[in-house]
Amino acid sequence: MKLTLSVIKADIGSIGGHICPSRQLLEAVRQHVNQYSNKLLRDHYISATGDDIAIVMSHERGMADPAIHKLAWDAFLAGTEVAKQQGLYGAGQDLLKDAFSGNVRGMGPAVAEMEFEERPNEPFLFFAADKTDPGAFNLPLYLAFADPMNTPGLMLAPGMAQGFRFVIMDVNHTEGDRIIELQAPEELYDIAALLRDTERYVVESIWSRASGEQAAVVSTSRLHNIAGKYTGKDDPVMLLRVQKDFPATGEVLAPYAIGPLVAGAMRGSHQMPLMPVRLDSGISYFDGPPIVSCAAFAMHRGKFTEAVDVFAHPFWDSVRSHVADKAQEIRRQGFFGAAMLPMSELEYTGIMEKLDRLNGRFIVRGSEQPQRTVAGKKKRARKEEGVLLG
Repeated sequence: MKLTLSVIKADIGSIGGHICPSRQLLEAVRQHVNQYSNKLLRDHYISATGDDIAIVMSHERGMADPAIHKLAWDAFLAGTEVAKQQGLYGAGQDLLKDAFSGNVRGMGPAVAEMEFEERPNEPFLFFAADKTDPGAFNLPLYLAFADPMNTPGLMLAPGMAQGFRFVIMDVNHTEGDRIIELQAPEELYDIAALLRDTERYVVESIWSRASGEQAAVVSTSRLHNIAGKYTGKDDPVMLLRVQKDFPATGEVLAPYAIGPLVAGAMRGSHQMPLMPVRLDSGISYFDGPPIVSCAAFAMHRGKFTEAVDVFAHPFWDSVRSHVADKAQEIRRQGFFGAAMLPMSELEYTGIMEKLDRLNGRFIVRGSEQPQRTVAGKKKRARKEEGVLLG
């Protein structure tokens, strides 16, 4: 059976700042989907991670289907009304357009979809991250699908021996989807060269070279590219099929024990370790740390089993403790150096106005020549970068 898995996510209001949505808001989204989904969906699952609400849906209507996307959009509008009535912070924050226009891409909500022939046993994982951006998945995906030190299945499983095809997107390119396809293991160094720059190059999808089947898909939207200013971190979601010709669940989860440093946390402007958390976890320390949850499912004819919380296992308690220590350690640097994101990411915040104002006060001793502006330097740097990277 050919099915589509779609997940659409949005931040539409939160209690106490950026902590979590209210129960009433979450219930409003659930009620809307339950009321209008009967003729559209095979099944669905609704959850919250931090202050984001995600709707996972199985259906037979294909990707970017207007009816599926409108169902999610209208559910988020219903939730936004509740958020406004309750005075929640950031009510409707991720709904950046006034009217629905066919699908939600480019309208604020994050979207990840894949279409495939359902296997007799179809296990899949749903990841949701908060207070970070799509690049947070770069390292875990690289290790899970390209590194035999993490994934012995690349040596032991015949269906994985040919490797995987990575589709990588340049998320700074706003005129269209600028992508490159690279093959692992032959182009492993090229993949690494791109994925190290998590603010510009992100994994969009991964495909088995043996079967041609899609293994993973990540939401790649950058909210500041849509809004033209900082409105919140992108908070990506990911769908990932596991077992057989794909990595095992344990191989996919193992990289999250690292707690890698990712962009996000307070005002989306810092480097903080990514913490694997239990389902329905909120946000706390320093508007973070950046968190990722994972729900595991089995699916048959589009119907889901109950969600299993893979990060609830006692093993992950020690990981969370380690990540908390890393978070406190880097926070001791405050605004200094690597603790805060580079200027290319801060340009959508108020600091750029401050720097432009201060720039006018600089002088060159013995000369009346004005200094080049911060904005001018950044433009030249981008131009040079464009020449180098095409």
